[in-house]
Amino acid sequence: MIYPAPDLAAAKTWWSSVLGIEPYFDEPFYVGFNVGGYELALDPNGDPAVGPVTYWGVRDVDAALKWVVAAGATVRAEVQEVGGGIRVATVVEPSGAVVGLIENPQFVLPDTLPGEGRAEGPGR
Repeated sequence: MIYPAPDLAAAKTWWSSVLGIEPYFDEPFYVGFNVGGYELALDPNGDPAVGPVTYWGVRDVDAALKWVVAAGATVRAEVQEVGGGIRVATVVEPSGAVVGLIENPQFVLPDTLPGEGRAEGPGR
């Protein structure tokens, strides 16, 4: 989950206090917390009008983006490196919700993700 954080310093202080942990990734463009194996991040460039965006962990964000677009989503933000080998993209699914895709070397993914096992499934 990535939250918009126009005042990144204040948001980082607040979330650190609430979570009781410091971020594992702390840069002026992205702050990431590992909360029980889940990513809670702060984006100073995020749009508060959109609100937080939930990200699906995938092995290959480029392949996953192609897969969800072929399934009817539209690209909101192309794949971009956000630091530390973390790559993200966002789409708008057919009902209008924003969905994120994240390839993060910090994540420990299960042996099989939903949609895998098909030649061109998400995350392949």
